[in-house]
Amino acid sequence: MNIDLGKKLPVYLTEKRNIVTTILFTAGFALLFLNLYTPFGVATWFEAAKITLLLYASGVILAGVLVVAVSRVLMYHHVRRGKTLLIWHYLVWVAAEIVSMALFFTLFEVVILKDQRPFAELLARSVQNTSLTLLLPYTFLWLWFAWRDSKTRLSDITEQPDLPGQRPMIHLRDEKGVLRMSLQHSDLLWVQASDNYVTVCYQAQGKLNRFMLRNTLRALEEELKEEAVIRCHRSWLVNIGKVKLIRREKEGLMLELESTPASSVPVSRTYMHDVLAAFGHVE
Repeated sequence: MNIDLGKKLPVYLTEKRNIVTTILFTAGFALLFLNLYTPFGVATWFEAAKITLLLYASGVILAGVLVVAVSRVLMYHHVRRGKTLLIWHYLVWVAAEIVSMALFFTLFEVVILKDQRPFAELLARSVQNTSLTLLLPYTFLWLWFAWRDSKTRLSDITEQPDLPGQRPMIHLRDEKGVLRMSLQHSDLLWVQASDNYVTVCYQAQGKLNRFMLRNTLRALEEELKEEAVIRCHRSWLVNIGKVKLIRREKEGLMLELESTPASSVPVSRTYMHDVLAAFGHVE
């Protein structure tokens, strides 16, 4: 999967409640991971009860996680001031968090634990440990926030009532009735059957896009009959509002659609009468 690094960072990553969740979840994960993994070997330097070592190590870990807290607060205020964060900006920001937190733990080992190993070796190991400590919860939270945001937006769409005589959105559901996609009526071009799936073609951002949906063409035809989407072929449905030209060729009629780039769909003899009738012309 290709990620456009120049794309604007999703808003949900810089929302206040999600930033608080990120700080708390990362702190909890760091406490669990670093206390179980014990990469800094506190127990080898101090003779004390296990509970004392646990509290001591936890204090050090939480002090390191303060880097994340400060960083995320700065990110929040950066966005609140109207600054734009792109995805590559965010990745650089996370890298800076990793290096800063790793540097803190390395200095702790050198200054407090008096570790005699070379500084570069300690820093490299600390970067590795810190990367696991931060990237694992960050990845999980990004996926969680994205899923929750998509669920909320889909819920808002489905709960929005259609105005009388005006149905701006077309809702597409799978064979189980689960909503999989909603799009502007004016963006839908055609739907093509393919075994137990259909391919939905629509216009977005100046190009043709396709979306695979597990459903039958017959079921969608019934569902979209009030949306000016009609059957023109055994394997095709077409949005008649996007037809700009009906062209007769040797193979039969072709419907040329208003799209960028240009696209067309065939009309079979079986559905020719219905298609022409939809445009007020019957042979």
